[in-house]
Amino acid sequence: MFKEFSIGFLVLLLAACGAPRPRHAGPQSPGGAPATPNLQLPGRNYRIDASRSELRILVYRAGPLAHLGHNHVILNRSIHGSVNIADATGGSVFWLKLPVAGFVVDDAQARRDEGKDFAAEIPDDAKAGTMRNMLSTSLLDADEFSEISVNGVASVGARDSGGVVTPASATLIATVAISVAGHESTIDVPLTLSSDSEHLSATGSMDLRQTSLGLTPYSLMLGALQVQDAMTITFEIVASRI
Repeated sequence: MFKEFSIGFLVLLLAACGAPRPRHAGPQSPGGAPATPNLQLPGRNYRIDASRSELRILVYRAGPLAHLGHNHVILNRSIHGSVNIADATGGSVFWLKLPVAGFVVDDAQARRDEGKDFAAEIPDDAKAGTMRNMLSTSLLDADEFSEISVNGVASVGARDSGGVVTPASATLIATVAISVAGHESTIDVPLTLSSDSEHLSATGSMDLRQTSLGLTPYSLMLGALQVQDAMTITFEIVASRI
C-alpha cells in the first residue's frame, strides 16, 4: 500500500483504522426500533436492492511522511436490509447490514471516479494485504463480527415537517445507531430520500471523524505516517416495495 514499506504496517480504512475495541451487545435502533427487521410494521415496506446500492468511503493519508502513502477508496456493494416508511410523522425506520467481507479495497474504476487525489495505481498485492489487515482481529475482527449494522429513524424532515416522505423527494436527517466490530455509536446522517409507488432511494454524502465512532485513527512511527481522522462517506441505497 505504501511505497517501499511492508503492506503489513499500512491500513487505511473507514472506521477500521483504530485500536482493538471492547466488545458490546448489538444496539437497538434510536426511538426503540428493533435491531432486526419486522416487515409487519404498518406503512410501506421495502427491501434493499443490493445490486443497485453502494457505500463508498474515502480515507486520506496524513503526517510528515504522507507522501509515502496513498489515499484509499473503500466500497461495499453487498448491503442488505429493510425500510419501513410510516404514515405517521417521524415513524419511519430502517435496518441495514453490511458484510465486512463485502468491502472492496481500491477498485480501479472507483479510484478514477474520485479524481486526482486517488490517481495513483495500487498494486493487487497491496490491495489484498490491506483487505487481510482490515478483516483481522485488531481491526474489523471479521471472525467474530461478520457484519456492520446501521439502524435508524428518520427524525427530522427539512421539507415535509417531520419525516413523512412525499411521493417525489424529501430532505431528511436520519439518526442512526452504528455497530462496528462491537463498538456502538449514534450519529445524524443527512440524506435525500426519493420515492414512487414501487421504489425509493436514499443518497447522501458526509464527512465523519473516526473518533466520533469511538475509534483511534491509525498512526505509524510516532505519527510520521498516519490516517486522517476525517473521512468522507457517500452512499446510494435503493429499495423495492414488498
